[in-house]
Amino acid sequence: MDSTGVDILLVEDSPSDQLLAKRALAGDAVQCQLHIVPDGVEAMAFLRREGKYGSAPRPQLILLDLNMPRKSGRELLGEIKSSEDLKRIPVVVLTTSQSPHDLDFAYGLHANCYVVKPIDFDAFRLAMRSIKEFWFKTVCLPAAGS
Repeated sequence: MDSTGVDILLVEDSPSDQLLAKRALAGDAVQCQLHIVPDGVEAMAFLRREGKYGSAPRPQLILLDLNMPRKSGRELLGEIKSSEDLKRIPVVVLTTSQSPHDLDFAYGLHANCYVVKPIDFDAFRLAMRSIKEFWFKTVCLPAAGS
């Protein structure tokens, strides 16, 4: 994958976790544009390029929290993975939940991986950079929009 720039959609309602993600993903070999939406309703508008998201790019990766208002990450994951247009976008569940039920549920809806958010910033930064390194330097992804 071209490491000059990738689009990542972060679906996260916590402003502090949004800021942590921005900081953790900043500055390394894989440059990214982080797009942030606070819930599943906004995420679907972004992914479908509706309303204020009419010119939104197709993300190469979605980082998804499970527990959000309006439309939960669980609902959104099911909607993304059942959509012919969206199902090829890798979805990394990034959550505080260590529940075996949530883990099984996420993989049952075809999440591409499940990461429990580390509490410590250094560990969080390492996890985020590992995610970015894996998805944009190690694996081969389909072209955006395919």
